[in-house]
Amino acid sequence: MAPRRYCRARLGGQSRWFLDRGDHLLDLQSAVDGDDVPALLRHLADTDVTWAPPGGAVQVDPARVEWQVPVPRPGKVICLGLNYAAHAAEGGNAPPEYPALFLRAATSLIAHDAPLIRPRASDRLDFEAELAVVIGRRARHLDAAQALSAVAGYACFNDGTLRDYQRRTSQWTVGKNFDGTGAFGPWLVPAADLPPGATGLSIESRLNGQVMQRDNTGHMMVSVTQALVLLSEVFTLEPGDVIAMGTPAGVGYARTPPVFMKAGDRIEVEIEGLGVLANTVEDET
Repeated sequence: MAPRRYCRARLGGQSRWFLDRGDHLLDLQSAVDGDDVPALLRHLADTDVTWAPPGGAVQVDPARVEWQVPVPRPGKVICLGLNYAAHAAEGGNAPPEYPALFLRAATSLIAHDAPLIRPRASDRLDFEAELAVVIGRRARHLDAAQALSAVAGYACFNDGTLRDYQRRTSQWTVGKNFDGTGAFGPWLVPAADLPPGATGLSIESRLNGQVMQRDNTGHMMVSVTQALVLLSEVFTLEPGDVIAMGTPAGVGYARTPPVFMKAGDRIEVEIEGLGVLANTVEDET
């Protein structure tokens, strides 16, 4: 059975949850409010539920909605770097003994089909296709046996990076947090509908239709389970927190010559079962 795919979008001035039905969306407003993210996450954690809103659901043309990020203003966006061996190698890095970790601010996030902003400060905007993990319950000190029970679902992520700013300090934060550079969505897929830890899924990015990155989530050096164990040793993970699991080889800066995104480019991230996250690049005004 195909994975259930939920999205959060605006219709008629309101944020709503929708369920993907291929050529249309089911409006789930009668079941849960669009701003009630915890309610949606609780639903995703229920492996036996097929959502049947009271009184049925209204069918909506996807062209009528304005896409929104699946989790509005998450408390934490925790990102792993150098999590695919081939990506580490293309940048001249050895695989880290401990995951390379950094945080993203909520102000950097954008939804599917929103403009991906190339800032005035730099023309070195790069793409990074990533698997995003969305936390469904409060968790601390997880062990490997229970770690995945903290996951509500998965989504596509594009960790857009200003490479020159990333390298201005030993910490990557500044290059990873320009406004409008972190695309997230459009679909949130329940963890129960995917292989444990979302392993074994094809992942790729396409720039103007050309495949730039292609790999498999089974090649992540730190798995979702391992990441949750390590992170919950440090943080209290909370519902709606997001973990971006790192990117495969093929990014723009490592190419000869380098390929950076420019205004008018269309960048797509596709993960098996999670759909396609697509954004068009615009210059900051």
